[in-house]
Amino acid sequence: QVHLVESGGGLVQAGGSLRLSCAASGRTFIPNTMSWFRQAPGKEREFVAAITETGAYQDYTDDVKGRFTISRDDAKNTVYLQMNSLKPEDTAVYYCAAGVWIQGNRLRYGGSYNSWGQGTQVTVSS
Repeated sequence: QVHLVESGGGLVQAGGSLRLSCAASGRTFIPNTMSWFRQAPGKEREFVAAITETGAYQDYTDDVKGRFTISRDDAKNTVYLQMNSLKPEDTAVYYCAAGVWIQGNRLRYGGSYNSWGQGTQVTVSS
C-alpha cells in the first residue's frame, strides 16, 4: 500500500482558491492512479477528480469542471488539486486516494482505490 498525507485545506471565502496537496510514500515505485474524493457533513463520500498514471487523462465530476484542476508531480510523489471559484457547497473533508491501473468508470468508484489519506478540511464561507 501507499501512505498518503493531505495538506492545504482551510477556510476561504466564496470565490477564493485553495490548492490541496497529497504526498505519497511507500510503494510509490508502482505507478498509481490518484484521485480526490470529498465528504460533506451528513452526506456520502463523493468523487471529485482523478488522474491516471501518466497524467494523460483526468476525470472530474460535473460540479467542479472548469473550477478544479488535478495534477501530479511524480518526481515529488505528490498529487495536487487546484480549486478555484470555490462555493459554499464545496465545503467538505477532502480525501486523497491511490490505486493501481484504474480506468473508465472505475475511476469514480471509491472501492477501486486501496490507499486513502486522513483527509483535510475545506470550508468555504458565503
